[in-house]
Amino acid sequence: MARTVRFHALGGPGVLRVEDLETGEPGAGEVRIRVDAIGLNRAEALFRSGRYIEQVKQLPSGLGNEAAGVVEAVGPGVAGLEPGRAVSVVPSFSHNDYGVYAERAVVPASAVLPRPEGVDAVTGAAVWMPYLTAYGAMVEVGGMRAGDVAVVTAASSSVGLAAIQTADRVGATPVAVTRTRDKRQRLLDAGAAEVIVSDEEDVTGRLLELTGGRGAEFVFDAVAGPGAVDLARGVAPDGTLFLWGAQSGQPTPYPGFDLGMPALNVRTYTMLEITRNPQRMRRATAFITSGLRNGTLHPVVDSVFPLEEIVRAHEHMESNAQFGKIVVTVDHGDAAPEGPRGPSQAG
Repeated sequence: MARTVRFHALGGPGVLRVEDLETGEPGAGEVRIRVDAIGLNRAEALFRSGRYIEQVKQLPSGLGNEAAGVVEAVGPGVAGLEPGRAVSVVPSFSHNDYGVYAERAVVPASAVLPRPEGVDAVTGAAVWMPYLTAYGAMVEVGGMRAGDVAVVTAASSSVGLAAIQTADRVGATPVAVTRTRDKRQRLLDAGAAEVIVSDEEDVTGRLLELTGGRGAEFVFDAVAGPGAVDLARGVAPDGTLFLWGAQSGQPTPYPGFDLGMPALNVRTYTMLEITRNPQRMRRATAFITSGLRNGTLHPVVDSVFPLEEIVRAHEHMESNAQFGKIVVTVDHGDAAPEGPRGPSQAG
């Protein structure tokens, strides 16, 4: 039996329950892993509450598609993932099909990557969603280059911080947008060249000021809603506004942009464009793995909760107080994965 998180009804964090369930054996093309750490993502809160782009097909439902652990068993047809291998699980499958909020989980072998030497379980669970999202949109799809200006909203999220690092790594200039002033200095310390506080400043005016009136080549927006118009007005002619999230919860007024605005491109994006394309995934894996090895990419972990406190972890995620990634660890009775404990250790 393995402790497994499920929910029997749609709703807030309180619907999550830790239950004892049989994990089962991996089938063809699957592996079973001992889960040591789980990366939390906002998509899981949306799925749990029935507000995700994909609806829950059956209750009770499992949850989670990003983790790190050790391979315990492999199914028929699986090569290169022998038992005992330290791995990460990459978010590339539906919560309706598999879930990693558990002590042990069966997942598709195609979603499992060997963990680079020196990358511990907490780091291995904090890497792939943020950096695949950021690299995929910014470099693979957008073609961001040295000298470009890249605007990042929700900049203190794990994806936002990954986007700042990714822009820095390719020689672009990252401009962070955050709602309140309290995270401004931390964003500068995290690598942002400039920070715009959207509750206090004219976002369009500041973008034009920072770019000498040209506008930014790229805006990577995880908030959407009415503020997307102000961002669009700060995009350079023929630049691109990527919509990769909807944290505002409000409709985005497109195509309600005005004539006379810069001739910009507007594009939606999800990380699945990368994880479900073998060529793009190969390049993304190389970019991220090399960044981990040389230290140019380093996930920011906000806090670490034990599996038994999954409700509190989700409450913290929905508070929007975090700076970086929230990770949940699983205690198997041996040494627990290292990392900061609880929300009081943010940063």
